[in-house]
Amino acid sequence: METTLRQLLTAVGEPLVELLVAPTGLDMPVTGLAIVDPDDGPDEHPGHLVLVIGARGRDALRTVRTVARRGAAAVAVKSGETGTAELRAAAEEAGVALLTVRPEVRWERLESLARAVLDEDGALDDDSPGDLFSLAQTIGLLTGGIVSIEDTASRVLAYSRSDSDAAQVDELRRLSILGWQGPSDHLRLLREWGVFDRLRAGEDVVRVDERPELGIRRRLAVGIHAGQRSLGTIWVQEGAAPFSERAEDVLLGAARVAAGHLIRQRGHRVSGARWSHDLVTGLLDGRANAELVAATFGLDVHASALVVAFAVRAVGAEQELSLAELAEVVSVHAAGYRRAALTAALGARVYAVLPDVPRDRAEPALVAMCAEVAERIASRTGSRVQAGVGSAVDGLVAVAGSRGEADRVLDAMDADRSVAVFGDLRAEVLLHRTLELLDAHPDLQDPAVARLVDYDRKHGTELVGSVVAWLDALGDVRAAAAGLTVHPNTLRYRVRRAVAVGGLDLDDPRARLMHHLQLLAAVRSDKPSGSSSSA
Repeated sequence: METTLRQLLTAVGEPLVELLVAPTGLDMPVTGLAIVDPDDGPDEHPGHLVLVIGARGRDALRTVRTVARRGAAAVAVKSGETGTAELRAAAEEAGVALLTVRPEVRWERLESLARAVLDEDGALDDDSPGDLFSLAQTIGLLTGGIVSIEDTASRVLAYSRSDSDAAQVDELRRLSILGWQGPSDHLRLLREWGVFDRLRAGEDVVRVDERPELGIRRRLAVGIHAGQRSLGTIWVQEGAAPFSERAEDVLLGAARVAAGHLIRQRGHRVSGARWSHDLVTGLLDGRANAELVAATFGLDVHASALVVAFAVRAVGAEQELSLAELAEVVSVHAAGYRRAALTAALGARVYAVLPDVPRDRAEPALVAMCAEVAERIASRTGSRVQAGVGSAVDGLVAVAGSRGEADRVLDAMDADRSVAVFGDLRAEVLLHRTLELLDAHPDLQDPAVARLVDYDRKHGTELVGSVVAWLDALGDVRAAAAGLTVHPNTLRYRVRRAVAVGGLDLDDPRARLMHHLQLLAAVRSDKPSGSSSSA
């Protein structure tokens, strides 16, 4: 997967760089990074982001034009006292995107962050949870705060954009991002207050009170751990609005997800990430060895587990929701529910494998977690997401079976539900599966039903729906008529007419059952994708 200029700016952007012009748009791919000094000889830069060092403002004009001719996708120049308008005009004429870099930003800092985004973006498939930058952005959206992720030396590894809350950014965050790590005076105070000791001690979320005189706004922080080993910290600064109600729960899950990112980064970044993703998807479709998966992720291969499937049913008008964004939100909430949760996208759905769950029932906390994912997505993007919960199975070797149930729950759900559990929807799931089998075997088609469906289509009548309503009501004409909002005599006439047109045999119990199933299949095939049939 190639990184686009838009993705790069979303991750690195403010406060390090500002986009001045993008003549060919923001969706152009950025294939690499180059550092150029005006005294360097000419070189080719196909699709690269070029950092121009050693020249500012108007002095960088010649270099900007040169790297543009050499194929650069974007060029970054430190702003000077003059020449901004000339640089903009030159970039527009040359067809290259122009980024200005604040004077106090260190080039090695910008290079490190940009390379992290460009390297990490290709590490996972398109539909996998993204890198630390996208995780930081997700945490910010779910907590309502301004996020930075730091290593154990307080070096900033990634951060969320804070355009809408720019006026609320405090000195601690501003100096941390511009200087690549927390300022020494602020870090000393945090150590004196015991904040770092508490973060290293465990998973508890630590609150840091506002200190206006020190330029510190209210914060939440959580340590990132791998077993007893500390890997870093997630900091969330309060913005213009208070933190969300469940901000601390979000942080707990986010820390567990961040641990996986950091462990992969310390190993073989690309192959390790692909390997992990392939193992989870292989577990979901029954291809992966369960014992290998258990050993890789530190799970008990014999412990109970279940799968939750998430699907986007409608895309909101406010913001398009990608599968990768959904996967990121699911991964944070799933890890908050179960530390060892595994998340992956497969096809058009996102799946969470949840180990060590009760075998006999779905916990209320699990249903609440799924509902919160749907609610968060809806409030943030306007998109509608549904979750189907499979049954708990005995061990990882049977996870594919739970995944199949979760898929069938999604397929059978009513449009107005956000979460459904297999045990509560068993009849609907079995009916849905039966109707699928009928659809797949035309040789089982009931000729009486086929004649009736064809008659409705040719004459614009509603005989099929009327008979289905009558059968659903077990022959209670008044109840069925009320559901259709027609007079009982009208319904009686339609049923008699259907018998005459199609040759239905409604007196024989077995024939009536087959007519009912075939009619339901006919009604189902006429409904929009994603709606469910009703018995």
